[in-house]
Amino acid sequence: MKEERNTAAPLDDGSLNNNPSDIGYWALIKEDFFVHERKFGSQGFWTLFWHRFGNWRMSVKPKLLRMPFSLIYKAMFKSCEILCGIKLSYNVPVGRRVKLEHFGGMILGARSIGSDVIIRQNTTFGVADTKDLNAKPTISSGVSIGAGAVIVGNITVGKNAVVGANAVVIKDVPDGAVVVGVPSKIIRINK
Repeated sequence: MKEERNTAAPLDDGSLNNNPSDIGYWALIKEDFFVHERKFGSQGFWTLFWHRFGNWRMSVKPKLLRMPFSLIYKAMFKSCEILCGIKLSYNVPVGRRVKLEHFGGMILGARSIGSDVIIRQNTTFGVADTKDLNAKPTISSGVSIGAGAVIVGNITVGKNAVVGANAVVIKDVPDGAVVVGVPSKIIRINK
């Protein structure tokens, strides 16, 4: 008897500019700079800068005119991985005022990341099982993620939730919940 599994919906294919539509490109970059405390050397800022650039380039039509921007994006994406220790592909929709705090060791393969999110070092978002490469987490707005957290699978971390340091999250987290541990468990829900 063949086992049936629910597979996740396809991920964003990256064919569109998924930067937040309620703010212009340069205003978004300025906002990211302020969120990262106006530190020109902030690795989190530069990773978001090239993420935003990767999205912006998708609005350049036709594809032939976009090609030089794509080459720049690909080189800078790899540079961010090597020099900043952060992997955040442009096809992950990212909201506004996201702070990539304490750079290093971040693999941010999410379905999407909301606004007003703080992500600390050594954090991993991604798949729980290689049999479904689309099964990536959704990080809602207002989430605070502690250092070393692992959030995997086709799950949702609810609005204003707190994921404790080194928590391993493999199940949905309700809005306002505080989760800790391996595997994570809810210790309280903030109202």
